[in-house]
Amino acid sequence: MSLIKFNKNRFPWINDRVSTWLDTDDFFADDFFVKDRNLPAMNVKENKDNFEIELAVPGFSKKDIEVTMEDDVLHICAQKSKEEVEEDKGYTRREFSYNEFDRKLQLPTSVNQNEKVKAIYKNGVLTLSLLKKEEAKEQPKKVIEID
Repeated sequence: MSLIKFNKNRFPWINDRVSTWLDTDDFFADDFFVKDRNLPAMNVKENKDNFEIELAVPGFSKKDIEVTMEDDVLHICAQKSKEEVEEDKGYTRREFSYNEFDRKLQLPTSVNQNEKVKAIYKNGVLTLSLLKKEEAKEQPKKVIEID
């Protein structure tokens, strides 16, 4: 079976409830993959010993970003504002910009929340490494002798 995205523009008379029901993207809805376009792109990778989370946050500096972990939730947010004032020929021009995002992720029970989270921000990419609990790590195969 192949899923083809429903084109809402072809049927403008269909109301929102029907178009939401027909939208195949909802089948893949997940806390990790939110449809909000204001959120930074994110990759989540599970390794043998840890989880790696990468967020594309270009334009922000380390001091703009805050990462916290509480009650099985990883909270990543950032705020940045810039204001420019230019006076020329009797008038003043003010330009400002304000960027922010706020992302919360439910952590799996296998994450060791007592260990320090390693966070690196380089070239516009924030990389977080969350260690797994010992019992959640992949254990080597154990050979059992038969008597």
